[in-house]
Amino acid sequence: MKNNTFFAMLSRMKYINRWGLMNCTQRENLSEHSLETAIIAHALAIIGNKRLNKNIDADRVAVAAIFHDCSEIITGDMPTPIKYYNEQIKNVYKDIENAASDKLLSKLPDDLREEYSPFLTHNEKNYELYKYVKAADKLSALIKCIEELKMGNEEFKTAKQSILSAIEKLGVEEAAIFMEEFLPAYSLTLDEQ
Repeated sequence: MKNNTFFAMLSRMKYINRWGLMNCTQRENLSEHSLETAIIAHALAIIGNKRLNKNIDADRVAVAAIFHDCSEIITGDMPTPIKYYNEQIKNVYKDIENAASDKLLSKLPDDLREEYSPFLTHNEKNYELYKYVKAADKLSALIKCIEELKMGNEEFKTAKQSILSAIEKLGVEEAAIFMEEFLPAYSLTLDEQ
């Protein structure tokens, strides 16, 4: 029997730190980010279903969000300014992410690989699903900026504006609803909540 190391590899998400170019008051690892992104993505799908009469599989969206950055176990977290510096770098990095996802999938037995493949390989067929994951990913980054700014860390001021702009460009109505109704609470202290 082949050594199936997929889940052991996934457990290494906790060793991948995010925000590598930023001076953070609180470190954030990939596991923490993935959980927060899954919670938010699930909420966006539910908002879409309840408020906008959509029929989104919220559970599937949440699972997609859990796995959305798994390739970074192999690639590490590429800082956004570098990843999106120009179209050529963006495309090459996308190829690297795909190769990393394929490498992770190869660590599963064949009969399980097909179940995990849709969550590790992002394609146009799953666009409707991944627009919520992308919006939740950006919202998680925005929350990180809010938390850092609340601690007096001005390093995140420009990042916050850039992320707000990116969320707006996504055009996900559910994200706008989340920001209006739920985002203000992230600026509150524990006693205020």
